[in-house]
Amino acid sequence: MKITRNDVENVALLSRLEIPEEQVKKYTGHLNAFLEYADVLTSLDTKGVQPTAHVLPLKNVFRKDEEHTSLDRELALSNAPEKENGYFKVPKIVEG
Repeated sequence: MKITRNDVENVALLSRLEIPEEQVKKYTGHLNAFLEYADVLTSLDTKGVQPTAHVLPLKNVFRKDEEHTSLDRELALSNAPEKENGYFKVPKIVEG
């Protein structure tokens, strides 16, 4: 699989990234080099190797779930730039 200039431009558009024209060629080369290296890794014999998600063992540390009184609504909203009906008012970000 080869990454094309069009692929990089499409991903940039979907990611809402502005990539300068001179950088598109550079990123295309970097992504293709990454894919070539991934192809090299797929040719390795991994029989007998246990699959892992992390190099180090993971351990979650959870706190006790304890009930606490929540912050007073007026105090929480006291520094809000805009509020409406007891809630934070934020700009609309969904297009359409």
